[in-house]
Amino acid sequence: MQVARIGASRGTPRFRPQAGQSLIDRVLVGDCVNTLNKLPANSVDLVFADPPYNLQLQNELKRPDDSKVDAVDDAWDRFASFETYDRFTREWLAACRRVMKPDATLWVIGSYHNIFRVGTILQDLDFWILNDVVWRKSNPMPNFRGRRFTNAHETLIWAAREQAGRYTFNYEALKAGNEDVQMRSDWTLALCTGEERLKDGTGKKLHPTQKPEALLSRVIVASSKPGDVVLDPFFGTGTTGAAAKRLGRHFIGIERDETYAARARARIAAVKPLPEEAVAAFRTAREAPRVPFATLIERGLLRAGATLTDARGRVRALVRADGTLALDGAVGSIHRMGAKAAGLEACNGWTFWHVEGKPIDALRSVIRAEMATAS
Repeated sequence: MQVARIGASRGTPRFRPQAGQSLIDRVLVGDCVNTLNKLPANSVDLVFADPPYNLQLQNELKRPDDSKVDAVDDAWDRFASFETYDRFTREWLAACRRVMKPDATLWVIGSYHNIFRVGTILQDLDFWILNDVVWRKSNPMPNFRGRRFTNAHETLIWAAREQAGRYTFNYEALKAGNEDVQMRSDWTLALCTGEERLKDGTGKKLHPTQKPEALLSRVIVASSKPGDVVLDPFFGTGTTGAAAKRLGRHFIGIERDETYAARARARIAAVKPLPEEAVAAFRTAREAPRVPFATLIERGLLRAGATLTDARGRVRALVRADGTLALDGAVGSIHRMGAKAAGLEACNGWTFWHVEGKPIDALRSVIRAEMATAS
């Protein structure tokens, strides 16, 4: 029997917030659209959505030995038609858009069954698609019938609420954690297995589509800041909330199934947040406090009259007491004299000039470290 999914079913609880009630770091039980409509507008920094995929399974899936595959056959994943699914998708995406801040972004994950329909509706609702990310599963379920390629990946769409929004993307942090190479849009991560997979009383997996915490951690680290509020309108067993709490973010979870919600609460309660210094926002060179070159002289880290050279020691400039450099009869800033020495229009003097074989940027870092400690 197929279920026409239009809003909440009669058996779904409806969330009713009390006056003055905080919704942060809570699992709210109820239909996602109905509950989203009760949240304050412009209040969420990031959305991660793992909606029903509408897998359209017609019969039981069997292995070659005729044993049954534990596939997704729950009622919440069945829709009467594509039209019904599209209407549901449009409703929850529009409700998410209302609660997102202007600079917020949204991630939605899906398979070939639904992700193309979701992408079209995202654009119809004026979301601005930033990337599609391929989650390549290192341990995918085989294709038992042998009639198609093994489904070894899922797709995530990352979209901004506004085309011109100043959304969060921690590019430098991701690059630094990826051996100083840009993070690509294909991610190889394992499925949720082993101890991470929640089980019911009989030892079977509690939720058929529990996502690995590594996937959510990468999403949250990439596109949010410590203290941000992360919303998951299809909370399930709480992977988003667990990852958010561990990484120093807040969460709001919406889940229609009380059993899943209860297990999610227990799971998140057991999570110990990482130390503040372990999740502090990565500060780029552009965001770091400004340190004038003259400060190095004033602090005694570099003396007036010292000689600076390029990396190879071929060019020599004199450090003046006023914080400028003298080079071949010309006087100017470390950047202007660096550009003159290199024959360029512009130059980063902090990395061009060296003293005792090290870039003077190392001296600036000493002062910045002291400033960070003082603050």
